[in-house]
Amino acid sequence: MAAPPAKGEVQWMPVPEAPANCPPGLEYMMQIDQLLVHQKIELLEVLTGWEQANKYVVKNTLGQQVYFAAEVSECCQRQCCGSAREFKMSILDNAGKEVMCMQRPLRCDSSCCCADWRPYMEVEAPPGNIIGYVTTEKCACLYPTFMIQDASQQNVLRIHAPVCGSGCSCSPKFHVRSLDGQDVGLIQKQWSGFTKEFFTDADNFGISFPMDLDVKIKGVMLGALFLIDFMFFEHGGGE
Repeated sequence: MAAPPAKGEVQWMPVPEAPANCPPGLEYMMQIDQLLVHQKIELLEVLTGWEQANKYVVKNTLGQQVYFAAEVSECCQRQCCGSAREFKMSILDNAGKEVMCMQRPLRCDSSCCCADWRPYMEVEAPPGNIIGYVTTEKCACLYPTFMIQDASQQNVLRIHAPVCGSGCSCSPKFHVRSLDGQDVGLIQKQWSGFTKEFFTDADNFGISFPMDLDVKIKGVMLGALFLIDFMFFEHGGGE
């Protein structure tokens, strides 16, 4: 498992006091209504085009690092299956402890005859304890509506993909809405500069949600961000 950067290299968010009902590691989420997610550029991938496991830093609006995220996946799948590959996203806190993980199984392309193609992610915090799921309501090729579900698979929020998807020149916005249609948050890809966009698939994202939203659901929304990155903006390997 990849280790987070040494403490001397980054400014970490101070650890807040956690209430009794908060999964260890999610106490950071209590004081946050926005997160900035920066994918780290892999030099080997830039030079050779050989798809590497993704790594991200997750920061608050003060620029303090909240988490370090590292993809765990098979090399063969990264090269051959591209963004459809099976992966685990391991989320580490400032002590290097794994506090969350997101599991995404291998998904066939929607054009094939396989019935198990729809995007899906399971979110655990701490690892081994399911706190929620990310699923879809509509066909992934027709701008899906993502569903944020709690541990009992009850729908909590919807995320609507933009019509332009990854093909427009603007910063695509994925609107987060309550079940009755009210806007409550946003996931948006940020422009990271022509050179970075042209030579790599490294992305920067912003995510916002209500401050008083259940920290478990905030964790599931972070998982949705990674799923969206793979579905819409990951173009290496077999793609």
